[in-house]
Amino acid sequence: MLKRKLFIVSIVCIAALVLAGCSSSKSDERINMGKGVGGDTLADNIITRPFAYVISALLGQGVEITEVIEGKTPEGYLDVQMKGYNKAYGIKRFDYRVEWLDSNGMVIPTKTSVWVPVSAMGKSEVTFRFIAPRKEAVDFTINTRTNKITK
Repeated sequence: MLKRKLFIVSIVCIAALVLAGCSSSKSDERINMGKGVGGDTLADNIITRPFAYVISALLGQGVEITEVIEGKTPEGYLDVQMKGYNKAYGIKRFDYRVEWLDSNGMVIPTKTSVWVPVSAMGKSEVTFRFIAPRKEAVDFTINTRTNKITK
């Protein structure tokens, strides 16, 4: 009986590893999802929640960026809207920081390039909007990290 239980647990773990390995996808290369914000690895997950939370954790579900829309304000500033979806059942708390780039790809130093905390409710959409602080900004990068307060 013990061997059978170990066999079943092994099969479940292998299936979870395979599913976790297949679930990661890169959306926009300018957006870097930090560890614990986007899809987690199995090593990051602690299985202590009800069944739905366990499955969500085993699959490494997190925030996935679904769309990035760029435009210009009437004044000529770069305007970016980023849409995402939290595939996990639980709230994902994380920080993000936008860095604005000039036409040479160099970071434009601004006081607005700071880590900003945000929460994404479980199984829900999340939208962010960023407007460049200077007209020289022609591109951007967005970095995320796990919110230090919640870890």
